[in-house]
Amino acid sequence: MVRKTVTMEDAKKAVYGGCILGGGGGGWIHDGLQKAESTFSIGQPELVSIDELQGGDYVVNVSLVGAPSSKEASVSSDQFVETVNRMQKEFHHPIKALMTNENGAATTINGWLQAAATGLPVIDAPSNGRAHPTGAMGSMNLSEVDGYVSIQSFAGGKGKRQVEGVVKSSLESAGKIVRSISVEAGGMVAVCRNPVTVDYVKENAAVGGITQAIELGEVFLSAPEGPERIEAVASHLKGRVIHSGTVSYCELEEKGGFDVGFVKVDDLELTFWNEYMTVEVNGQRKGTFPDLIMTFNAETGMPVVSAEVKEGLKVAVISVPKENLKLSSTMYNHNLLKTIEPVINKKIV
Repeated sequence: MVRKTVTMEDAKKAVYGGCILGGGGGGWIHDGLQKAESTFSIGQPELVSIDELQGGDYVVNVSLVGAPSSKEASVSSDQFVETVNRMQKEFHHPIKALMTNENGAATTINGWLQAAATGLPVIDAPSNGRAHPTGAMGSMNLSEVDGYVSIQSFAGGKGKRQVEGVVKSSLESAGKIVRSISVEAGGMVAVCRNPVTVDYVKENAAVGGITQAIELGEVFLSAPEGPERIEAVASHLKGRVIHSGTVSYCELEEKGGFDVGFVKVDDLELTFWNEYMTVEVNGQRKGTFPDLIMTFNAETGMPVVSAEVKEGLKVAVISVPKENLKLSSTMYNHNLLKTIEPVINKKIV
């Protein structure tokens, strides 16, 4: 793929494939499909390979920040586009392309709507090829660049909860500020952030990650409904189905704009911080973030994000080694991974 005008069919595959690569986070399937419909009511975005751009060209990251379980979350099409327009006014170089922060049901196609509205292409290189909880994990190791100033434009909410603006600060501070603003907005904001050169993206992003999601979505949608879909996905990703059973216990709490929780299925235990962080069977670790851990409805084969899991649901759990995924340089940054441990009270690094 060099330069491709994407279709609604591509978007559907990207949503389902992205949901699986979301590893429990990355938003809801119905939100992704709704966003796709909104996109193609505006126009047809272009997806370009990274080699189509010059090394010194600047691209910006577009994302959603917030807790997927929030019932008051609201981000309009205009708010998505406004973040890009506001960023271009704030940043002193032309923006040549957009990139998403991660793969997920609602995030793989982040930027497609903005691309259709602005004419900018989307680059086939998400900041990370799987979903992740913190903004720093989606910032391609900019946390390690001395003196880097993060620019983040945001918009979201409706009515009295509507917010919009720009934050300029250190990467850590800007991320925390936008996360807290997402809570005030009802749970979610659209964000355009962190301009970087294409050369930097080549070194640190998940190059080809959008294509990976589309191809995975095609595998999933081509398989018969039911357990065969789960086996097809696990086989395609060179992972495995660990266990199938009924959820006997599920705990979910919204903390600071994140979903934090614990799930028990027979002798299998899952922890999540938006995304699944660990899976253990009889106390033996079977997968650890950034390995891909994902739940599916054991009867229909549909992927189930962490915020959807309920007691009594029959689920199948898969695990895919991180080596089989397209990942950002941040997924090997121990300082970032260690921030998970006090949240879920489990060893990660």
